[in-house]
Amino acid sequence: MLDTKSNLISGLYLVSTPIGNLGDITHRAEEVLAAADVIACEDTRTTGKLLELLGIKAKSFLPYHEHNADTIRPKILALIASGKSVALVSDAGTPLISDPGYRLVRECARQGLYVTSCPGASAVLTALQLSGLPSDKFLFCGFLPTKSGARLSELQSLSSIEASLVFYESPHRLSDTLQAMAEVFTGRNAAVVRELTKRFEEAVRLPIAELAAHYQETGAPKGEIVIVIAPPVKVTTEAIPTEAALLLSRLLKFMSVKDASSVTSEHYNLSKKSLYNEALKLKNGTESD
Repeated sequence: MLDTKSNLISGLYLVSTPIGNLGDITHRAEEVLAAADVIACEDTRTTGKLLELLGIKAKSFLPYHEHNADTIRPKILALIASGKSVALVSDAGTPLISDPGYRLVRECARQGLYVTSCPGASAVLTALQLSGLPSDKFLFCGFLPTKSGARLSELQSLSSIEASLVFYESPHRLSDTLQAMAEVFTGRNAAVVRELTKRFEEAVRLPIAELAAHYQETGAPKGEIVIVIAPPVKVTTEAIPTEAALLLSRLLKFMSVKDASSVTSEHYNLSKKSLYNEALKLKNGTESD
C-alpha cells in the first residue's frame, strides 16, 4: 500500500493513466492518486480497478463525464476552493483528450485555482509513433460523425491539411470509415493501430485503399483503435505548353476528362496527371460560364 500521508496543495491534478500496460503509470501519478482528497473519473468501476491493482485506497470518487459535466463541474470547483485536492482521470490515457475536462481547466484558471498536469500515457502519441508516418506536424481529429454523409463531409474538410491526421474509431465502424477515407485520401499511406501497449498490440501499415480492403476482408478487429493518415502527397505541377492546353480544350468538347487528358498526354509526351488536373480546371471553368 502506498503512503497516503503526503499532502497535496488544493487544486486540480490532471493525471494520465495506463492505456494498456499497468507499468506505464508514473511514480508521480501514483503519488497524486494516493494523496488526492477526491478522484474525479469517467467510470468509478474502471478507476477503482486500476487503484486496486496499484494498491491505492482512494478517499473519495466523483463521477465526471460528458453526460454530467455541467452538473458536476461546479461541485469540483467548490471542493478545490474549499481547500481540497482533486485528481482528474479518464478511463485510460491522458485526460482532456476526447473528454470534457478542458472546460474544468478553463474554469479553474478563470477562478484562479491551481491546476497542474501529471503527464503519461497517450493513445494519440503512441499510435503516431507506431504508425511510421510523419510526426513533425499532426492533427488529432477524435471520433468522426456516425452518419455517412456527415462523416464524408468531415473527411473532405480535413483533406487539404498538410499534417498527419489521427482518429479514434470503434471496431464495428472501422471498415466503413476506412472505405470513406480511401475515397477522400486517395494515394496516401495510413496505419491502423490497436491494443496499444497490450499483449496483442498491432500496427497495420498500408496505402489507405489497401488498408480499407484488408479490414473489409478480415472483419472488425478487437480492441480500441487509432487510425493515422499521412499528409497529402505534394504534386509538382508540370508546365503545360500553350498548344497542348489548346488541344486539351478542343478535345473536352466531345471527350471525357480522362480520355482528353490521355490523348493529349500521348501526343505531346506530357504527364497524364498534370493534364488531367488541367482538364478538370478547364471543364469546371466551362461549366461555370
